[in-house]
Amino acid sequence: MTLEVEPPSPPRIVDTEPTSNDDDQYLRGQIQLSLEDGAWEEAFSEWAADTEMDAQEFAIATDLGLFEQFDFFWDDFATRVGYNAPGIPEDWKEREYHRELSTWKQVSSINAGLAELGQVVCDVLKERYLDVEVSDFGEGLDLPDFE
Repeated sequence: MTLEVEPPSPPRIVDTEPTSNDDDQYLRGQIQLSLEDGAWEEAFSEWAADTEMDAQEFAIATDLGLFEQFDFFWDDFATRVGYNAPGIPEDWKEREYHRELSTWKQVSSINAGLAELGQVVCDVLKERYLDVEVSDFGEGLDLPDFE
């Protein structure tokens, strides 16, 4: 199913923990520039062509500002771009989280769609935008592939 919507603005990558690692700061800056220079729109278009998220669910996620809450970073140990995807919490009913949010199916679709978008963005960043050297840790090690 194709979701025909305009992509939201790319998220602002912020340093979530103070660090003295200059490489991490540099790479976060590179990721931010790449997102602004087209990686976000490319990835969003790829994702929108196959997502199960419908227009109403997209509108809910947009209203909640979830697309702005993504965080992307370079995972040197795994030699890949990592991400933290936002999501709707389990207590959404009790909190009256959004007036149009009424089913667990919607919540699941939004949360799964955001996770899928995060992975597509990571793939686009690594394959087309970032030129990062593999560290001394080696390529990929024995970490699971979260695709």
